[in-house]
Amino acid sequence: MVRVVMAHPSPDLYGSDRMLVESVRALSELAEITVTLPADGPLCALIREAGAEVEILPVPVLRKAYLKPVGLLRLAATLAARLPRMVSYLRENRPSVLYVNTVTIPWWLLAGRLAGVPKVVCHVHEAEESVPGPIRRALALPLRLAHSIIAISQSVRDRIVADGAPDGRTAVIHNGVAGPPPTDPRPDHEGHLVLVGRLSPRKGNDVAVEAANILVSRGVPVKLTLAGTIFPGYEWYEAELRAKAGPEVTFAGFADPVWPLLDTADVVLVPSRVEPFGLVAVEGMLARRPVIASDVQGLAEIVRDKENGLLVAPGDAVALADAVEILLNDWTAAKALANRGFDDAMSRFSLLRYTAAMRQAILGPEADV
Repeated sequence: MVRVVMAHPSPDLYGSDRMLVESVRALSELAEITVTLPADGPLCALIREAGAEVEILPVPVLRKAYLKPVGLLRLAATLAARLPRMVSYLRENRPSVLYVNTVTIPWWLLAGRLAGVPKVVCHVHEAEESVPGPIRRALALPLRLAHSIIAISQSVRDRIVADGAPDGRTAVIHNGVAGPPPTDPRPDHEGHLVLVGRLSPRKGNDVAVEAANILVSRGVPVKLTLAGTIFPGYEWYEAELRAKAGPEVTFAGFADPVWPLLDTADVVLVPSRVEPFGLVAVEGMLARRPVIASDVQGLAEIVRDKENGLLVAPGDAVALADAVEILLNDWTAAKALANRGFDDAMSRFSLLRYTAAMRQAILGPEADV
């Protein structure tokens, strides 16, 4: 049986973390899998349930703090100590494939090449449009070490290829999502808006809070639930959100699984400023809820305006409030939109499709699909 080592940067349970579990499930019947994580956490149990072993290897994860002179020096010193251990680990375990999940741990690509792993694959979940060009190109440079690259959306592929990733080795595989038990759109609405995702400027939680304030000022009765937590260092952002939020806003904390919360939603909001894919948009569609998303990157590939959801300009709270009001004022049309979204998500983002594509990409054309 093929041996696969999967390197992942986080033990949390957000989008790329949950997709790692689906990648393990896709391969576990055909391969012996070990997942390396930099620390223990809630993801470990799900990985084991999916059929893989877990190895804790403290490896640095690329963060913004490392992009400063002092941070670069600290990173170099850490890598000098850790890279030999990574190479030794791969040589001892002799995997046929090293799968590196996200570009935030690019040193695994180098370790794979130094260890002589026959196939090194990088699954790219990031597409940083706002980062200066020289930094983007530097971040894309390690991708040249991969034998093959998987991008989670066409917008991610376009971005990394433009920044220097090898065109001929880069393919698109959209995420696959397992939906909830079959359900129907809510027969009537209570104005409940739900946003699932980290509390982060990237996710546009502040835009949703401002839109809720606008709707209340217009006399539209709404409730907004924000389900997510911050990255360490973003305490200031949560404080600002809470200061701006009215009594109609609930901070629900981390939600896993998301389906019980989405079941209470009337409308699912995805107002991200940056979103390489947009897992929550697909989940909202599979929950048969009308989805309003920002017209950015991967979200614009998932949501087709007025066909399976609504798109609004990123960062525009007025446009978001207007879209919510349109749906709530014509709930029959909103339910029809939700049904079309469900059908589309089932067609384009099924786990069956994802499993087949990942097996081909990682194990090769001889994989049993």
